Amino acid sequence: MIDDSVENIIISKKQFGESFYLFDLEKLRENYLNMFSAFSSKYKKVIIGYSYKTNYLPTLLKEVSNLGAYAEVVSRMEYDLALKIGVDPRKIIFNGPLKSYDDISMALEEGSIINLDSFYEIEILKEYILKNNSQHYKVGLRVNFDLTIDGMSPLQGGFNQSRFGFCVENGNLERALNELNKIGNIDVVGLHGHFSTQIRSLKVFEKITQKLCDLSKKYIANTLEYLDIGGGFYGDVPKIMKINNVPSFDDYAKTISSIINKEKDNFKNEPYLIIEPGLSLVVDTFKFYSQVIDVKKNRDEYFVLVNGSVHNIKPSISKKNTPMDLVKTNFDDYKIERFNVVGYTCMEKDYLLIDHVGEIPKVGDFLIFSNVGAYTIVLNPPFIKERPPIIAKVGSEFKLVRKREKLDDFINSNIYIFN
Repeated sequence: MIDDSVENIIISKKQFGESFYLFDLEKLRENYLNMFSAFSSKYKKVIIGYSYKTNYLPTLLKEVSNLGAYAEVVSRMEYDLALKIGVDPRKIIFNGPLKSYDDISMALEEGSIINLDSFYEIEILKEYILKNNSQHYKVGLRVNFDLTIDGMSPLQGGFNQSRFGFCVENGNLERALNELNKIGNIDVVGLHGHFSTQIRSLKVFEKITQKLCDLSKKYIANTLEYLDIGGGFYGDVPKIMKINNVPSFDDYAKTISSIINKEKDNFKNEPYLIIEPGLSLVVDTFKFYSQVIDVKKNRDEYFVLVNGSVHNIKPSISKKNTPMDLVKTNFDDYKIERFNVVGYTCMEKDYLLIDHVGEIPKVGDFLIFSNVGAYTIVLNPPFIKERPPIIAKVGSEFKLVRKREKLDDFINSNIYIFN
């Protein structure tokens, strides 16, 4: 059994090594059901499309699929992964800016929800339908519009405009609709309004939802089947993250659903509300355990070296500290100090914690980093050292769901040429 006691940490080290992830399936179920309940209690036609790119551990994907989630994918690799997991292709939402002829044809033939992002995809669609014109097809369009809130852009990275979708202001959305209308046997049945923002506020979702409703009323009121709000919701945020006024799932649901409930009579059919959460469902379902290897002092700063890396907990290399707990394996006295936790790589910026104040760890102790379930598994390459194993916790049972990598796993002789 794995918990935070010294005895169990030592047992876990013998089984799994000096660093590993612990994945809490029950917490995932709780998050999903809480989100679904918040939205479905306020609007009856709700689809949750889990964002595969956030974390595509197969055990996790199977669980959200069993709970009823659609698979929201942004590449053929993710589409094929969803099929391998056993997802009904009619419950796959295919988004993203890069789709080939084969991708689009497969999505259409399998009955997946597909949201087009650019004009080159419309040209592919024309080519496909020219060869397969005996059926009627359905697509959605990702839309791009000014999302300025209180005079400022909320987009990630401080960008003033998004690079995705068909722009409303310059007429590209209307042009795209006209191009599709000329084809004849295709309906635009949905609009997709995902924006990657840095504030995740209710004002952002209020503006997105209202704009999607307004555009749908103007252009596709008779064919509308869904409004896809996208993702970008907060989940539970620990105090150490120092983020104020974090909306709850219920807050998001009230904001979005109140607008759609007000507008739904403007459409021929009551549309589905699609949301595409990722981080909010999985970020707090993973912990990373890493053992202290060394403690040293350079000038007046302490550096605690662990058998892990910033890539294991913050692949974006953010300077914000994540929640950390110390499991002591020593019986000596511990003193309060300001210290940094650093990783095994040879990169100067490999800091897991910066300027942390607390009991300074000792060699052999374990540090447990929480809230590391989003993007860590997918953006953590085997850089310098193999990737650590993942253990899934289901009730009181523990199961290895990803083995520790070996050389042949990431330098595969069937892929790499050695001669």
